[in-house]
Amino acid sequence: MDNDGRLDWRKVGYHARSAFAVLLSLSIIIGGGWFVYDRANDAYVAWRTADDYAGEGTGEEVQVLIPRGAGVNQIGDILVEAGVVKSIKAFRKAAQESGESDQLSYGRFNLTKELPAQTAFEMLLDPENMVVLTVTFPEGTPNSQQWDIITRDLEVPADAIAAAAANIDYFDLPEYAEGNLEGFLFPSTYNVAEPPNPSWIMASQVRQFKTVAERLSLEGRAEELGYTPLEVVTIASIVAREVSTPTDQPMVAGVIYNRLAQGMKLQMDSTVHYALGKYGKVTTTAEDRANPSPYNTYYHEGLPPAPISNPGLTALEAAITPATTDALFFVTVDLDTGETRFAATAEEHAANVALFQQWCQANTGRC
Repeated sequence: MDNDGRLDWRKVGYHARSAFAVLLSLSIIIGGGWFVYDRANDAYVAWRTADDYAGEGTGEEVQVLIPRGAGVNQIGDILVEAGVVKSIKAFRKAAQESGESDQLSYGRFNLTKELPAQTAFEMLLDPENMVVLTVTFPEGTPNSQQWDIITRDLEVPADAIAAAAANIDYFDLPEYAEGNLEGFLFPSTYNVAEPPNPSWIMASQVRQFKTVAERLSLEGRAEELGYTPLEVVTIASIVAREVSTPTDQPMVAGVIYNRLAQGMKLQMDSTVHYALGKYGKVTTTAEDRANPSPYNTYYHEGLPPAPISNPGLTALEAAITPATTDALFFVTVDLDTGETRFAATAEEHAANVALFQQWCQANTGRC
């Protein structure tokens, strides 16, 4: 405004030009700063990711196997090879800075490709990402069939299994086992470390047998029954092969003890199958039963010299607590339902065998 109260446009223009100059200077300063920041940030990201990935990975899943005893560098190398991390250096740095590198475990893990090393490290520590390998041995499975399962399910060569089993001193067997693995490879489901080692698997089974035997007071119960612990395990191994229904197993054990007490041959087809290494059918032929193997209880009186299978908990319980019965015979009359009938006389048994034969005639090739 001039002295007359009117706008002085020259002064307005002057101040406007000054304000514009200030705003222009600020914009140049701010713009230049943003430019510098943007360039600096790009340089930092480039530096940071030169040996590492950024982001959350590609989403493409990959499994990696970390062997037992692998160190941080070896694990990093495996992850680089699998496309999980970009460099061993980045993984080693993440492990060192975490202070938890000693928590890394061996095994198989589900990961994602192109992960930041820190993320990959954290995923390896998370048990949710571990792939647990298992193997299952059914009750009453002889050693030879257990080893077939290991070969089939874990892809372990048969010769490697045979070599492991031959090294008896490796296994902490009970003294009463007398060096027999048969009967002492407890049937159950086991977690298996990778790569699968048959010696470790069998050692775990022996440990589990000893745990169960101690819980059952097997040695003490055997003494009360008047048998050695090995004989009781042998009886349990026959029980496990003859019937799989837990409620029938004490009765089968009772039949075995009764026949032994009376000096009768056991005449168990399961012992013939073991002697011949023939499985798949429940019956035997006259030629089979004439085999002189010490395991053939049609040919020899008394128990086989050692177990014929690996009994589980229910069969071992049956062997140490047999049913009180006068039965001397039994036969499973229906292989589908497992129905088993017991008899105290040969006449009753013959009638039960006739029922079994009827079932076999109706189910050709099953017996």
